[in-house]
Amino acid sequence: MRAVGFRSPQPIEAETSLIDVDLPTPTPTGRDLLVEVRAVSVNPVDVKVRARATPPEGEVRVLGFDAAGVVVATGPDVRLFKPGDEVFYAGSIDRQGSNAEFQLVDERIVGRKPASLGFAASAALPLTAITAWEALFDRLHVETPVPGAHNAVLIVGGAGGVGSIAVQLARTLTSLTVIATASRPETKAWAQELGAHQVIDHAKPLDAEIAALALGAPGFVFSTTNTASHLDAIVRLIAPQGRFALIDDPKVLDIMPFKSKAVSVHWELMFTRPVFKTPDMEEQHRLLNEVSRLVDAGKLRTTLTETVGTINAANLKTAHALVETGRMKGKVVLEGF
Repeated sequence: MRAVGFRSPQPIEAETSLIDVDLPTPTPTGRDLLVEVRAVSVNPVDVKVRARATPPEGEVRVLGFDAAGVVVATGPDVRLFKPGDEVFYAGSIDRQGSNAEFQLVDERIVGRKPASLGFAASAALPLTAITAWEALFDRLHVETPVPGAHNAVLIVGGAGGVGSIAVQLARTLTSLTVIATASRPETKAWAQELGAHQVIDHAKPLDAEIAALALGAPGFVFSTTNTASHLDAIVRLIAPQGRFALIDDPKVLDIMPFKSKAVSVHWELMFTRPVFKTPDMEEQHRLLNEVSRLVDAGKLRTTLTETVGTINAANLKTAHALVETGRMKGKVVLEGF
């Protein structure tokens, strides 16, 4: 089967940072599905792994997490899907990825593809939807108000991949005031289009921006990017007993300043359930099915904003370079081989 991978961590500009390879088609066992991949999306985690990880000597690491495709075979213990089913999923960081014609993925982290979307539009959604859903409902528990706080969530990076779906989920499934951050006219317009009640400028101090809204201190803050540079302002702006979640990788995270406000701090990593095979791993299957239902009901929309061609090394290099700018609006997708 055709695939794209890497043998050593390199800058994306390097000739062999990503390479086209031919690999054996895997065979499903246990609860695995063998999926014929039709479309993939590129996320910051793809960039991080490519730039930092060293595959075992002589082996090719296949990247790719987001995917949409068709089930072509199943392991003997599979009970949720059958060959011919159209699916979407985000995979797991401890397995070979979706930048290949065929991929093995555990059915417990796979959802039914939205019927109203094509493969490309569907591939933009899984990783960010799982991340945003788990952050809002499993970590922050936004359905339980913070006493005395303004019932609002501040989403830092509201126009990025995760922010784009977090804004929609919060607006669609909660009564929260949704405050997103963005700094350019096009990203501000995008966040408003997706449903943010307010959009503030993250190029300015966030606490001053929140104060200018005159709404009160928000009970929830979800930081998707540049947490280190915003942390002091978040300490000042969040309500006492508020809840703070983040997903990025600050070199140092000093949470002591939150102590006086008794703010709880939550990490979200959507790979935790599949990597550790937690007892509730199948929640990601149910979550993705609900996202699919909401899309088909017209309550959520794809966050696809750019396609860069078919799935090959040259086009994936283009996609990785776009993600590395840190200025993406929504998601970049590749479709077909």
